[in-house]
Amino acid sequence: MGPQPLNSAGHNTLSSAFGRMIELSRILPAPSLAERLDRLARLRAVTADNETRFGRAISADFGHRCTTETTIAETLFVLGEIKHASKHLKRWMTPQRVATQIQFLPGKNRLIPQPLGVVGIIAPWNYPLQLTLAPAVAAIAAGNRAMIKPSELTPRFAALLQEVIAAKFDPAEIAVTDIDGDISQAFAALPFDHLVFTGSTRVGRLVAEAAGRNLTPVTLELGGKSPAIVDRSADLNEAAERIAYGKLLNAGQTCIAPDYAMVPAGSADEFAAKLQARIQRMIGTDPGNADYTAIISDSHYARLEHLVADAAAKGARIMQAAKPDDPAWKSKRKFPPTLIVGATPDMLAMQEEIFGPVLPVLGCADTTEAIAFVNGRDRPLALYWFGTDDVARDEVLSRTVSGGVTVNDCLFHFTQVNQPMGGVGASGTGAYHGEWGFRTLSKLKPVFYRSRFNRFADLYPPYGKKIARLEKMMRLMS
Repeated sequence: MGPQPLNSAGHNTLSSAFGRMIELSRILPAPSLAERLDRLARLRAVTADNETRFGRAISADFGHRCTTETTIAETLFVLGEIKHASKHLKRWMTPQRVATQIQFLPGKNRLIPQPLGVVGIIAPWNYPLQLTLAPAVAAIAAGNRAMIKPSELTPRFAALLQEVIAAKFDPAEIAVTDIDGDISQAFAALPFDHLVFTGSTRVGRLVAEAAGRNLTPVTLELGGKSPAIVDRSADLNEAAERIAYGKLLNAGQTCIAPDYAMVPAGSADEFAAKLQARIQRMIGTDPGNADYTAIISDSHYARLEHLVADAAAKGARIMQAAKPDDPAWKSKRKFPPTLIVGATPDMLAMQEEIFGPVLPVLGCADTTEAIAFVNGRDRPLALYWFGTDDVARDEVLSRTVSGGVTVNDCLFHFTQVNQPMGGVGASGTGAYHGEWGFRTLSKLKPVFYRSRFNRFADLYPPYGKKIARLEKMMRLMS
Protein backbone atom coordinates (compact mmCIF):
# COMPACT_ATOMS: atom_id res chain seq x y z
CA MET A 1 0.00 0.00 0.00
CA GLY A 2 1.49 3.33 -1.08
CA PRO A 3 1.58 6.68 0.76
CA GLN A 4 -1.83 8.05 1.65
CA PRO A 5 -3.15 11.60 1.13
CA LEU A 6 -2.76 13.96 4.05
CA ASN A 7 -6.06 14.43 5.91
CA SER A 8 -6.95 17.03 8.51
CA ALA A 9 -8.24 14.37 10.88
CA GLY A 10 -7.36 10.81 11.86
CA HIS A 11 -3.96 9.21 12.39
CA ASN A 12 -2.06 11.30 9.86
CA THR A 13 -3.01 14.68 11.25
CA LEU A 14 -1.94 18.02 9.87
CA SER A 15 0.26 18.82 12.86
CA SER A 16 1.99 15.43 12.99
CA ALA A 17 2.65 15.46 9.24
CA PHE A 18 4.08 18.95 9.54
CA GLY A 19 6.18 17.88 12.52
CA ARG A 20 7.63 15.00 10.54
CA MET A 21 8.55 17.36 7.68
CA ILE A 22 10.23 19.79 10.06
CA GLU A 23 12.14 16.98 11.77
CA LEU A 24 13.50 15.60 8.49
CA SER A 25 14.32 19.07 7.16
CA ARG A 26 16.64 19.53 10.14
CA ILE A 27 18.17 16.05 9.98
CA LEU A 28 18.59 16.06 6.19
CA PRO A 29 18.71 19.78 5.44
CA ALA A 30 20.23 19.93 1.96
CA PRO A 31 19.07 17.54 -0.81
CA SER A 32 21.65 17.00 -3.53
CA LEU A 33 21.27 18.23 -7.08
CA ALA A 34 20.34 14.69 -8.16
CA GLU A 35 17.62 14.44 -5.48
CA ARG A 36 16.12 17.78 -6.47
CA LEU A 37 16.17 16.92 -10.16
CA ASP A 38 14.46 13.62 -9.36
CA ARG A 39 11.71 15.43 -7.45
CA LEU A 40 11.24 17.89 -10.31
CA ALA A 41 11.04 14.98 -12.75
CA ARG A 42 8.36 13.34 -10.63
CA LEU A 43 6.44 16.61 -10.46
CA ARG A 44 6.66 16.82 -14.24
CA ALA A 45 5.22 13.33 -14.48
CA VAL A 46 2.38 14.28 -12.14
CA THR A 47 1.54 17.23 -14.42
CA ALA A 48 2.02 15.62 -17.82
CA ASP A 49 0.56 12.19 -17.08
CA ASN A 50 -2.59 13.64 -15.56
CA GLU A 51 -3.14 16.55 -17.94
CA THR A 52 -6.52 15.29 -19.16
CA ARG A 53 -7.70 14.36 -15.67
CA PHE A 54 -6.67 17.75 -14.27
CA GLY A 55 -8.47 19.52 -17.11
CA ARG A 56 -11.69 17.60 -16.49
CA ALA A 57 -11.56 18.14 -12.73
CA ILE A 58 -10.96 21.87 -13.07
CA SER A 59 -13.75 22.20 -15.64
CA ALA A 60 -16.14 20.32 -13.38
CA ASP A 61 -15.26 22.61 -10.46
CA PHE A 62 -15.92 25.71 -12.56
CA GLY A 63 -19.05 24.39 -14.21
CA HIS A 64 -17.12 24.84 -17.44
CA ARG A 65 -13.49 25.76 -17.98
CA CYS A 66 -12.20 26.31 -21.51
CA THR A 67 -9.84 23.42 -22.25
CA THR A 68 -7.44 25.60 -24.22
CA GLU A 69 -7.14 28.05 -21.34
CA THR A 70 -6.32 25.24 -18.91
CA THR A 71 -3.69 23.89 -21.29
CA ILE A 72 -1.98 27.22 -22.03
CA ALA A 73 -2.34 29.05 -18.74
CA GLU A 74 -1.86 26.09 -16.42
CA THR A 75 -0.39 22.84 -17.76
CA LEU A 76 2.15 24.29 -20.21
CA PHE A 77 3.06 27.03 -17.76
CA VAL A 78 3.92 24.51 -15.03
CA LEU A 79 5.82 22.27 -17.44
CA GLY A 80 7.79 25.30 -18.60
CA GLU A 81 8.69 26.22 -15.02
CA ILE A 82 9.89 22.68 -14.33
CA LYS A 83 11.99 22.57 -17.51
CA HIS A 84 13.56 25.95 -16.76
CA ALA A 85 14.37 25.05 -13.16
CA SER A 86 15.83 21.67 -14.12
CA LYS A 87 18.03 23.25 -16.77
CA HIS A 88 19.45 25.97 -14.53
CA LEU A 89 19.37 24.34 -11.10
CA LYS A 90 23.05 23.36 -11.00
CA ARG A 91 24.09 26.99 -11.56
CA TRP A 92 21.56 28.28 -9.04
CA MET A 93 22.91 25.91 -6.38
CA THR A 94 26.56 26.84 -6.94
CA PRO A 95 28.02 29.11 -4.21
CA GLN A 96 28.51 32.62 -5.57
CA ARG A 97 31.80 34.48 -5.39
CA VAL A 98 31.46 37.79 -3.58
CA ALA A 99 34.10 40.52 -3.58
CA THR A 100 36.27 40.76 -0.47
CA GLN A 101 37.44 44.09 0.96
CA ILE A 102 41.15 44.59 0.57
CA GLN A 103 41.90 44.65 4.30
CA PHE A 104 40.51 41.11 4.63
CA LEU A 105 42.47 39.59 1.74
CA PRO A 106 43.57 36.93 1.04
CA GLY A 107 40.38 35.77 2.76
CA LYS A 108 37.35 35.18 0.58
CA ASN A 109 33.57 35.58 0.61
CA ARG A 110 30.97 33.17 -0.68
CA LEU A 111 27.16 33.30 -0.79
CA ILE A 112 25.82 29.79 -0.27
CA PRO A 113 22.14 29.01 -1.05
CA GLN A 114 20.54 26.67 1.48
CA PRO A 115 17.00 25.28 1.79
CA LEU A 116 14.80 27.05 4.30
CA GLY A 117 13.17 23.80 5.38
CA VAL A 118 9.39 23.43 5.02
CA VAL A 119 7.37 25.70 2.73
CA GLY A 120 3.61 26.09 3.02
CA ILE A 121 1.59 26.84 -0.12
CA ILE A 122 -1.99 28.15 0.13
CA ALA A 123 -3.42 27.97 -3.38
CA PRO A 124 -6.38 29.82 -4.91
CA TRP A 125 -9.20 28.49 -7.08
CA ASN A 126 -8.82 30.57 -10.23
CA TYR A 127 -5.76 28.78 -11.64
CA PRO A 128 -5.63 25.82 -9.27
CA LEU A 129 -2.97 23.79 -11.08
CA GLN A 130 -0.61 26.62 -11.99
CA LEU A 131 -0.80 28.46 -8.68
CA THR A 132 -0.36 25.25 -6.72
CA LEU A 133 2.52 23.67 -8.60
CA ALA A 134 4.50 26.73 -9.74
CA PRO A 135 5.37 27.64 -6.11
CA ALA A 136 6.04 23.94 -5.49
CA VAL A 137 8.59 23.96 -8.33
CA ALA A 138 10.45 26.81 -6.62
CA ALA A 139 10.23 25.08 -3.23
CA ILE A 140 11.60 21.78 -4.60
CA ALA A 141 14.34 23.47 -6.62
CA ALA A 142 15.49 25.28 -3.50
CA GLY A 143 15.66 21.94 -1.66
CA ASN A 144 12.63 22.39 0.57
CA ARG A 145 9.79 20.13 1.58
CA ALA A 146 6.35 21.48 0.68
CA MET A 147 2.89 21.26 2.18
CA ILE A 148 0.04 22.36 -0.09
CA LYS A 149 -3.46 23.52 0.87
CA PRO A 150 -5.76 23.65 -2.21
CA SER A 151 -8.84 25.86 -2.42
CA GLU A 152 -12.14 24.62 -1.05
CA LEU A 153 -13.81 25.99 -4.21
CA THR A 154 -12.07 23.36 -6.35
CA PRO A 155 -12.84 20.11 -4.49
CA ARG A 156 -12.51 17.78 -7.50
CA PHE A 157 -9.12 19.19 -8.40
CA ALA A 158 -8.00 19.06 -4.77
CA ALA A 159 -8.96 15.39 -4.42
CA LEU A 160 -7.17 14.51 -7.65
CA LEU A 161 -4.05 16.42 -6.63
CA GLN A 162 -3.99 14.56 -3.31
CA GLU A 163 -4.19 11.26 -5.16
CA VAL A 164 -1.50 11.86 -7.76
CA ILE A 165 0.97 13.59 -5.43
CA ALA A 166 0.63 10.76 -2.90
CA ALA A 167 1.35 8.25 -5.67
CA LYS A 168 4.64 9.94 -6.66
CA PHE A 169 5.97 11.49 -3.45
CA ASP A 170 6.66 10.46 0.09
CA PRO A 171 4.42 12.61 2.35
CA ALA A 172 7.57 14.00 3.96
CA GLU A 173 8.61 15.43 0.55
CA ILE A 174 5.33 16.96 -0.63
CA ALA A 175 1.94 16.64 1.05
CA VAL A 176 -1.49 17.89 -0.01
CA THR A 177 -3.95 18.64 2.79
CA ASP A 178 -7.67 18.23 3.00
CA ILE A 179 -9.88 21.24 2.27
CA ASP A 180 -12.58 20.52 4.84
CA GLY A 181 -13.44 22.20 8.10
CA ASP A 182 -11.10 24.75 9.63
CA ILE A 183 -8.06 23.47 7.74
CA SER A 184 -7.25 26.92 6.29
CA GLN A 185 -6.84 28.60 9.67
CA ALA A 186 -4.90 25.68 11.10
CA PHE A 187 -2.63 25.59 8.06
CA ALA A 188 -1.76 29.30 8.16
CA ALA A 189 -1.00 29.01 11.88
CA LEU A 190 1.72 26.37 11.40
CA PRO A 191 5.30 27.66 11.92
CA PHE A 192 6.49 27.16 8.35
CA ASP A 193 9.93 28.30 7.31
CA HIS A 194 8.17 30.25 4.52
CA LEU A 195 4.54 30.61 3.49
CA VAL A 196 3.31 31.33 -0.04
CA PHE A 197 -0.26 32.59 -0.38
CA THR A 198 -2.11 33.50 -3.55
CA GLY A 199 -5.56 35.04 -3.21
CA SER A 200 -7.47 38.14 -2.24
CA THR A 201 -6.02 41.10 -0.38
CA ARG A 202 -8.57 40.60 2.41
CA VAL A 203 -7.57 36.99 3.07
CA GLY A 204 -3.92 37.85 2.49
CA ARG A 205 -4.01 40.18 5.48
CA LEU A 206 -5.38 37.37 7.67
CA VAL A 207 -2.71 34.95 6.42
CA ALA A 208 0.05 37.49 7.06
CA GLU A 209 -1.30 38.11 10.55
CA ALA A 210 -1.34 34.37 11.36
CA ALA A 211 2.15 33.88 9.92
CA GLY A 212 3.43 36.88 11.82
CA ARG A 213 2.73 35.17 15.14
CA ASN A 214 5.40 32.64 14.19
CA LEU A 215 7.65 35.20 12.50
CA THR A 216 7.13 33.15 9.33
CA PRO A 217 8.23 35.08 6.22
CA VAL A 218 5.52 35.27 3.57
CA THR A 219 5.19 35.70 -0.16
CA LEU A 220 1.76 37.15 -0.87
CA GLU A 221 0.39 37.14 -4.41
CA LEU A 222 -2.72 39.27 -4.06
CA GLY A 223 -4.54 41.44 -6.59
CA GLY A 224 -6.20 44.81 -6.73
CA LYS A 225 -7.36 47.08 -9.50
CA SER A 226 -4.91 46.78 -12.38
CA PRO A 227 -5.34 49.68 -14.85
CA ALA A 228 -5.02 49.63 -18.62
CA ILE A 229 -3.96 53.12 -19.77
CA VAL A 230 -4.63 53.85 -23.43
CA ASP A 231 -2.50 56.78 -24.56
CA ARG A 232 -3.54 59.26 -27.28
CA SER A 233 -0.82 57.73 -29.45
CA ALA A 234 -2.36 54.25 -29.25
CA ASP A 235 -4.09 52.36 -32.03
CA LEU A 236 -7.56 51.97 -30.49
CA ASN A 237 -8.38 48.85 -32.51
CA GLU A 238 -5.20 47.11 -31.37
CA ALA A 239 -5.62 48.20 -27.75
CA ALA A 240 -9.26 47.08 -27.73
CA GLU A 241 -8.40 43.62 -29.02
CA ARG A 242 -5.59 43.06 -26.52
CA ILE A 243 -7.49 44.41 -23.54
CA ALA A 244 -10.49 42.27 -24.49
CA TYR A 245 -8.30 39.18 -24.48
CA GLY A 246 -6.74 40.09 -21.12
CA LYS A 247 -10.17 40.59 -19.60
CA LEU A 248 -11.88 37.53 -21.12
CA LEU A 249 -9.20 34.94 -20.31
CA ASN A 250 -10.68 32.68 -17.63
CA ALA A 251 -13.73 34.98 -17.75
CA GLY A 252 -11.74 37.72 -16.04
CA GLN A 253 -11.00 35.53 -13.01
CA THR A 254 -7.32 36.42 -13.19
CA CYS A 255 -5.47 38.44 -10.55
CA ILE A 256 -3.57 40.40 -13.22
CA ALA A 257 -6.53 40.94 -15.57
CA PRO A 258 -7.07 44.58 -16.59
CA ASP A 259 -9.55 45.84 -14.02
CA TYR A 260 -10.45 49.13 -15.72
CA ALA A 261 -9.47 51.04 -18.85
CA MET A 262 -8.53 54.71 -18.97
CA VAL A 263 -8.82 56.27 -22.42
CA PRO A 264 -8.35 59.81 -23.76
CA ALA A 265 -11.21 62.14 -22.85
CA GLY A 266 -13.96 61.99 -25.43
CA SER A 267 -12.92 58.54 -26.67
CA ALA A 268 -14.76 56.35 -24.17
CA ASP A 269 -17.74 55.63 -26.42
CA GLU A 270 -15.61 54.93 -29.49
CA PHE A 271 -13.28 52.69 -27.54
CA ALA A 272 -16.17 50.83 -25.89
CA ALA A 273 -17.69 50.14 -29.32
CA LYS A 274 -14.39 48.71 -30.54
CA LEU A 275 -14.10 46.61 -27.38
CA GLN A 276 -17.61 45.27 -27.83
CA ALA A 277 -16.86 44.31 -31.44
CA ARG A 278 -13.70 42.43 -30.39
CA ILE A 279 -15.51 40.67 -27.56
CA GLN A 280 -18.26 39.48 -29.90
CA ARG A 281 -15.67 38.25 -32.39
CA MET A 282 -13.86 36.29 -29.66
CA ILE A 283 -16.77 34.61 -27.89
CA GLY A 284 -19.94 35.57 -29.77
CA THR A 285 -23.33 35.66 -28.04
CA ASP A 286 -23.82 31.96 -27.31
CA PRO A 287 -23.43 31.10 -23.61
CA GLY A 288 -22.66 27.55 -24.68
CA ASN A 289 -19.43 28.65 -26.38
CA ALA A 290 -16.75 26.23 -25.18
CA ASP A 291 -14.09 28.96 -25.42
CA TYR A 292 -15.77 30.96 -22.65
CA THR A 293 -15.25 29.93 -19.02
CA ALA A 294 -17.93 29.91 -16.34
CA ILE A 295 -17.89 31.88 -13.09
CA ILE A 296 -16.68 29.71 -10.20
CA SER A 297 -19.79 29.93 -7.99
CA ASP A 298 -23.29 31.34 -7.69
CA SER A 299 -22.15 33.80 -5.04
CA HIS A 300 -19.39 35.14 -7.30
CA TYR A 301 -21.94 35.48 -10.13
CA ALA A 302 -24.34 37.39 -7.85
CA ARG A 303 -21.53 39.71 -6.78
CA LEU A 304 -20.82 40.64 -10.42
CA GLU A 305 -24.54 41.29 -10.98
CA HIS A 306 -24.50 43.64 -7.98
CA LEU A 307 -21.47 45.57 -9.27
CA VAL A 308 -23.12 46.14 -12.65
CA ALA A 309 -26.48 47.10 -11.14
CA ASP A 310 -24.76 49.60 -8.84
CA ALA A 311 -22.95 51.21 -11.78
CA ALA A 312 -26.17 51.45 -13.78
CA ALA A 313 -27.98 53.05 -10.84
CA LYS A 314 -25.21 55.66 -10.60
CA GLY A 315 -25.45 56.73 -14.23
CA ALA A 316 -23.09 54.47 -16.18
CA ARG A 317 -24.01 53.11 -19.59
CA ILE A 318 -23.97 49.33 -19.54
CA MET A 319 -23.03 47.42 -22.70
CA GLN A 320 -23.76 43.67 -22.61
CA ALA A 321 -24.41 40.88 -25.07
CA ALA A 322 -27.19 39.66 -22.76
CA LYS A 323 -28.61 40.32 -19.33
CA PRO A 324 -26.91 38.40 -16.52
CA ASP A 325 -30.28 37.09 -15.31
CA ASP A 326 -31.01 35.57 -18.74
CA PRO A 327 -31.60 31.86 -17.88
CA ALA A 328 -29.50 30.74 -20.87
CA TRP A 329 -26.45 32.44 -19.34
CA LYS A 330 -27.19 32.14 -15.64
CA SER A 331 -27.97 28.42 -15.74
CA LYS A 332 -24.46 27.84 -17.08
CA ARG A 333 -22.96 30.44 -14.75
CA LYS A 334 -21.60 32.25 -17.81
CA PHE A 335 -21.56 35.98 -17.06
CA PRO A 336 -22.11 38.06 -20.22
CA PRO A 337 -19.05 40.24 -20.98
CA THR A 338 -19.94 43.69 -19.71
CA LEU A 339 -18.63 47.20 -20.29
CA ILE A 340 -19.35 49.99 -17.82
CA VAL A 341 -18.97 53.15 -19.90
CA GLY A 342 -18.51 56.41 -18.05
CA ALA A 343 -17.47 54.76 -14.79
CA THR A 344 -16.92 57.06 -11.83
CA PRO A 345 -14.94 56.58 -8.59
CA ASP A 346 -18.09 56.31 -6.45
CA MET A 347 -19.19 53.11 -8.19
CA LEU A 348 -18.47 49.81 -6.46
CA ALA A 349 -16.90 48.52 -9.66
CA MET A 350 -14.24 51.20 -9.26
CA GLN A 351 -13.66 50.44 -5.59
CA GLU A 352 -13.42 46.65 -5.51
CA GLU A 353 -11.36 44.22 -7.53
CA ILE A 354 -13.85 42.94 -10.10
CA PHE A 355 -12.48 39.44 -10.81
CA GLY A 356 -14.88 38.78 -13.65
CA PRO A 357 -15.67 39.76 -17.27
CA VAL A 358 -16.72 43.30 -16.37
CA LEU A 359 -14.63 46.27 -17.53
CA PRO A 360 -15.22 49.88 -16.49
CA VAL A 361 -14.16 52.43 -19.13
CA LEU A 362 -13.45 56.03 -18.15
CA GLY A 363 -11.88 59.03 -19.80
CA CYS A 364 -8.90 61.08 -18.65
CA ALA A 365 -7.50 64.34 -19.95
CA ASP A 366 -3.83 63.38 -20.27
CA THR A 367 -0.98 61.29 -18.94
CA THR A 368 -0.66 63.41 -15.80
CA GLU A 369 -4.29 62.81 -14.88
CA ALA A 370 -3.99 59.08 -15.53
CA ILE A 371 -0.92 58.86 -13.30
CA ALA A 372 -2.64 60.82 -10.52
CA PHE A 373 -5.66 58.51 -10.71
CA VAL A 374 -3.53 55.38 -10.40
CA ASN A 375 -1.38 56.84 -7.62
CA GLY A 376 -4.46 57.88 -5.66
CA ARG A 377 -5.29 54.23 -5.06
CA ASP A 378 -3.60 51.10 -3.73
CA ARG A 379 -0.66 50.03 -5.82
CA PRO A 380 -1.85 47.52 -8.41
CA LEU A 381 -0.51 44.05 -9.12
CA ALA A 382 -0.24 44.89 -12.82
CA LEU A 383 -0.34 47.94 -15.07
CA TYR A 384 -0.84 48.03 -18.84
CA TRP A 385 0.09 50.88 -21.14
CA PHE A 386 -0.80 51.21 -24.82
CA GLY A 387 0.69 53.67 -27.28
CA THR A 388 3.71 54.68 -29.35
CA ASP A 389 4.75 57.84 -27.48
CA ASP A 390 7.94 56.79 -25.68
CA VAL A 391 8.01 59.93 -23.54
CA ALA A 392 4.47 59.33 -22.25
CA ARG A 393 5.22 55.65 -21.72
CA ASP A 394 8.36 56.32 -19.70
CA GLU A 395 6.57 58.96 -17.63
CA VAL A 396 3.95 56.39 -16.62
CA LEU A 397 6.61 53.75 -15.90
CA SER A 398 8.71 56.11 -13.77
CA ARG A 399 5.88 57.77 -11.85
CA THR A 400 3.73 54.75 -10.98
CA VAL A 401 4.56 51.70 -8.85
CA SER A 402 3.01 48.32 -9.62
CA GLY A 403 3.83 44.65 -9.33
CA GLY A 404 4.61 44.39 -13.03
CA VAL A 405 3.92 45.99 -16.41
CA THR A 406 3.20 44.84 -19.95
CA VAL A 407 3.52 47.51 -22.64
CA ASN A 408 1.12 47.27 -25.59
CA ASP A 409 -0.50 44.08 -24.36
CA CYS A 410 -1.88 42.42 -21.24
CA LEU A 411 -0.77 39.60 -18.95
CA PHE A 412 2.46 38.64 -20.72
CA HIS A 413 4.92 40.00 -18.16
CA PHE A 414 3.69 37.12 -15.97
CA THR A 415 4.91 34.55 -18.49
CA GLN A 416 8.52 35.78 -18.53
CA VAL A 417 10.33 33.06 -16.58
CA ASN A 418 13.48 35.19 -16.18
CA GLN A 419 11.51 38.01 -14.55
CA PRO A 420 10.12 38.01 -11.00
CA MET A 421 6.37 38.01 -10.42
CA GLY A 422 5.12 39.74 -7.31
CA GLY A 423 3.03 42.55 -5.95
CA VAL A 424 3.73 45.69 -3.99
CA GLY A 425 1.86 47.14 -1.04
CA ALA A 426 -1.75 45.96 -0.98
CA SER A 427 -1.18 43.84 -4.10
CA GLY A 428 1.37 41.61 -2.42
CA THR A 429 4.87 41.16 -1.13
CA GLY A 430 7.79 39.06 -2.32
CA ALA A 431 8.23 37.42 -5.71
CA TYR A 432 8.88 34.12 -7.38
CA HIS A 433 9.24 32.40 -10.82
CA GLY A 434 12.45 30.92 -12.16
CA GLU A 435 15.59 31.87 -10.28
CA TRP A 436 13.62 34.45 -8.30
CA GLY A 437 11.56 31.64 -6.78
CA PHE A 438 14.71 29.68 -5.97
CA ARG A 439 16.19 32.69 -4.21
CA THR A 440 12.98 33.55 -2.35
CA LEU A 441 12.75 30.04 -0.92
CA SER A 442 16.46 29.73 -0.12
CA LYS A 443 18.59 31.22 2.61
CA LEU A 444 21.46 32.92 0.81
CA LYS A 445 23.99 32.44 3.58
CA PRO A 446 27.06 34.71 3.56
CA VAL A 447 30.26 32.90 4.53
CA PHE A 448 33.70 34.46 5.10
CA TYR A 449 36.75 32.21 4.87
CA ARG A 450 39.65 33.67 6.83
CA SER A 451 43.11 33.16 5.43
CA ARG A 452 45.92 32.12 7.77
CA PHE A 453 47.97 34.92 6.24
CA ASN A 454 45.60 37.65 7.44
CA ARG A 455 46.75 39.55 10.57
CA PHE A 456 43.44 39.64 12.46
CA ALA A 457 45.38 38.98 15.66
CA ASP A 458 46.44 42.62 15.51
CA LEU A 459 42.83 43.49 16.45
CA TYR A 460 42.96 41.57 19.71
CA PRO A 461 43.87 43.15 23.05
CA PRO A 462 46.10 44.16 24.64
CA TYR A 463 45.92 47.17 22.37
CA GLY A 464 48.93 49.34 21.73
CA LYS A 465 50.92 50.70 18.82
CA LYS A 466 49.90 47.79 16.60
CA ILE A 467 46.21 48.80 16.73
CA ALA A 468 47.08 52.42 15.95
CA ARG A 469 48.84 51.30 12.77
CA LEU A 470 45.90 49.08 11.82
CA GLU A 471 43.37 51.85 12.48
CA LYS A 472 45.31 54.20 10.24
CA MET A 473 45.33 51.63 7.43
CA MET A 474 41.60 50.94 7.83
CA ARG A 475 40.77 54.66 7.70
CA LEU A 476 42.67 54.97 4.45
CA MET A 477 40.62 52.13 3.02
CA SER A 478 37.24 53.44 4.28
